[in-house]
Amino acid sequence: MAMTVLLVRHAAHPLVGRVLCGRMPGVRLDEGGRRSAAQLGPRLRREAPVALHASPQDRCLETAAAIGQACGLDPRPDDALDEIDFGAWTGAAFERLADDPAWAGWNARRAESCPPGGESMRQAQLRAVAGLQHLRARHPGGVVVAVSHADVIKAMLMWCLGLTLDAHQAFDIDPASVSALRLWDGGGKVLWMNEKVAG
Repeated sequence: MAMTVLLVRHAAHPLVGRVLCGRMPGVRLDEGGRRSAAQLGPRLRREAPVALHASPQDRCLETAAAIGQACGLDPRPDDALDEIDFGAWTGAAFERLADDPAWAGWNARRAESCPPGGESMRQAQLRAVAGLQHLRARHPGGVVVAVSHADVIKAMLMWCLGLTLDAHQAFDIDPASVSALRLWDGGGKVLWMNEKVAG
């Protein structure tokens, strides 16, 4: 039986666009992010989800808590949805990274490069896709909400579309956006991408 996965990027926090947070602790939603997360709940409730999973990062758990309140679901932390481990780059300002040749290489060749001391996007894709397959086995025929991070969501979408990870800059995944996959045994398809729910 096919399962629908609603891939939600966490809502905004004060460091979005300024700092590569990665798995940096204590990154929480700002006021606008909390409003956006609250707006996600009623939209996702219309899809009648049966389960709600989230990356263990605070910004994802906060977003999931707002969705869960509207949908009557308890969020489950899920390591498969965790952010990429950016190793030595964790917590670095994008302004500082701009002059790093390794950073330029990472963005040009995601399919083969890796952050220093961290996790490649390929590794993140493998664990995230394995997590999707686990969810499909647990919720056949159901709708599941999965709250995660931009690059991890991109990795799942590119897997489903059969794209190389080097295509990661071809589309955006915005804060508090919803993308959807329909998965079945041996296949799947993208239903929609980057729906912006919050105003």
